[in-house]
Amino acid sequence: MTDPNRHGLPPSLDDIADLAAAARAALPEPFRGPASEVAIRVEDLAPDEMLDDLGMENPFELTGLYDGIPLTEKSVMDQPERPDTVWLFRRALLDEWVEREEVTLADLVTHVLIHEIAHHFGWSDEDIASIDRWWE
Repeated sequence: MTDPNRHGLPPSLDDIADLAAAARAALPEPFRGPASEVAIRVEDLAPDEMLDDLGMENPFELTGLYDGIPLTEKSVMDQPERPDTVWLFRRALLDEWVEREEVTLADLVTHVLIHEIAHHFGWSDEDIASIDRWWE
């Protein structure tokens, strides 16, 4: 990631995508391979249609979202309409990052990415805690 403060600019969509890709690449096996099949999309904010589907009004309350069929629910008979995707929302992430002064942006992006990928794997809270030490 380029230094976003070098020119007084906030981290870009590409900067967030780079942090997410690095976090996914750092997952331990056996998760890294299957997680690499999940697309990562970074947008400034969640679109209105997505917020409506979730019954949400404030786009700044949604930092990430898993869109797909969890592996625990997939069938060989399923015909995928689109790839499983983790959505990350840059402006909501940046707002939370500013509020959590002690947390790095890389740690926050990693935390959100892992929790969204957890939906893909059907992980329990214990599974998530074994990889994401966020609450320690």
